[in-house]
Amino acid sequence: MINSVRNTVLSILNKNNYGYISPSDFNLFAKQAQLDIFEDYFYQYNYQLNKENQRASGTGYADITKGYEEVINIFSETKFLLHNVNNKFFTPSLVTTNDDYYLLNKVLVYTRLLTSGVNTATQLGALVDNNANFVAAGVQVGDIVGNTTNNQTAFVSNVTISTLILVDEFGNAADIFANFPEGYVIYDDSVVNEAEKVTQSKITMLNNSLLTAPSTMFPAYTQQEPVLSLFPASINTIGAVLCQYIRYPNDPKWTYINLSGGEPTFDQSQPDFQDFELTISDEPTLVLKILQYSGMSIREVSAVQFAQGLEQKEDQDEK
Repeated sequence: MINSVRNTVLSILNKNNYGYISPSDFNLFAKQAQLDIFEDYFYQYNYQLNKENQRASGTGYADITKGYEEVINIFSETKFLLHNVNNKFFTPSLVTTNDDYYLLNKVLVYTRLLTSGVNTATQLGALVDNNANFVAAGVQVGDIVGNTTNNQTAFVSNVTISTLILVDEFGNAADIFANFPEGYVIYDDSVVNEAEKVTQSKITMLNNSLLTAPSTMFPAYTQQEPVLSLFPASINTIGAVLCQYIRYPNDPKWTYINLSGGEPTFDQSQPDFQDFELTISDEPTLVLKILQYSGMSIREVSAVQFAQGLEQKEDQDEK
């Protein structure tokens, strides 16, 4: 979609002799336009919810709220949080989960520890502990394995007495025990509770009360970037905390390899190529927003006004 958007923007600019924008400028404008539309999803979602409450929204194909839910869910991620120290876990980021988060929607805590120990050998895509009996410990397919040495997680796909075959969330072999000795923990994936977010001031009061203190059945967490603090403090190992969050879209990048007739040639095979992550229905809005940024860049008020007028009309039509 990114090449189609760029061609449309350049066509409008060239047809009206407004000027030209370079690939680097286009990529900057594309990033800002995508972020603008992404954040607008949430405002539009709230607007549609209010219309539903006022009985001014339809159902079926006219259920606009459902459409926004599906679009927002494109950016939904569910990943284990990396353990920091004690009962603290790193929030999602480019370093810890490969993407920055827009909002944390749900924090889940696995509370039933089946067994723990240290591996005694290495096997590709497996956990080997000749001192353990995983069958007797109740380990089953789907349970969560955390490497406490390198802070990685995987899922059990096959169980024998002393060996577990591990896979990632996509079902691919997970080689998280490449060395030994490395510590491990195994959690029952069927015993999970949602942690409640509380403020820094409130958690002290809760912890000091026998009646309201967080427990493994009713866990809680506080947030202070770049970590979450989980309560009770016994929640303190990799594999114990799973987070569902909405991430920011990846920065779009129009890539090219050479010049053809004075123009750069689009090449999506480049390793740093990144298309827009928005739906195809957002292409007209992307064009209009990039046109506004382009008009400001080349100091053409007419281009800005043209794009603003079409965008305002589009907003009015949607409402």
